[in-house]
Amino acid sequence: MITNLLEGKKGIVFGALNDKSIAWHVAEKAHAQGARLVLTNAPVAIRMGTIGELAEKTGSEVITADATSMQDLEVLFNRSMEIFDGKFDFVLHSIGMSPNVRKGIPYAESSYENMLKTLDISALSFHRILQTAYKLDAIKEWGSVVALTYVAAQRTLAGYNDMGDAKALLESIARSFGYIYGKDRHVRVNTISQSPTATTAGSGIAGFDSLVDFSDRMSPLGNADASDCADVCITLFSDLTKKVTMQNIFNDGGFSSMGMSERAIEQYNKSFRECPDK
Repeated sequence: MITNLLEGKKGIVFGALNDKSIAWHVAEKAHAQGARLVLTNAPVAIRMGTIGELAEKTGSEVITADATSMQDLEVLFNRSMEIFDGKFDFVLHSIGMSPNVRKGIPYAESSYENMLKTLDISALSFHRILQTAYKLDAIKEWGSVVALTYVAAQRTLAGYNDMGDAKALLESIARSFGYIYGKDRHVRVNTISQSPTATTAGSGIAGFDSLVDFSDRMSPLGNADASDCADVCITLFSDLTKKVTMQNIFNDGGFSSMGMSERAIEQYNKSFRECPDK
């Protein structure tokens, strides 16, 4: 096993709620690989979650910040640079929430007020983070910014609702800002398209268990779990990927390249029944 990939590096991790969170696994592995961290989440998430346990385990500072607030982000980045005694090396964006999904509102009946909140929290927050870091020149040369996404940005998955729109926007922001940040500061910006993962947020999607099962049956390697995703994040934070930017990396066991697998066909045949035409 390669060790000390992040020795001497410093970074900010957005979105660790509890030990089911992908961000939690990323923080643990970044710490194990030698990184110093600042952990951050929205005030309500910090009250509901157990981020204090993660901070104690990794020796990290916790700074409350609403990622939809430019003021909060500026305070977060300035305070982090004080803690780190200068610029930092990496950022993880692991943020997503849809009021329409939470309230069970079908996509065709979307509340546009809710949809705007979905886009602001799940995608525009990424632009805000990048813009604030860029303005403050907070990330070191050859630094790395990573956001987590899902294949619903490219394909329609029933029940994923307006989060698919948010993920499509997120990936576009990574390409657009990735060009600017790469050209001007040699900072990398990438997204990881992860298998459906049993996080607190993901489990709120209708039919999530069926989605996980279907994805696992379709994927030659099976679903990637939170720990697998953390490994990819660590690689993207490290100097091993200095020339990788503006990419959407599928960490999904091959699901994104599949049409139909033998395991999925077998299950379909076992459960074959007349279904409503929907």
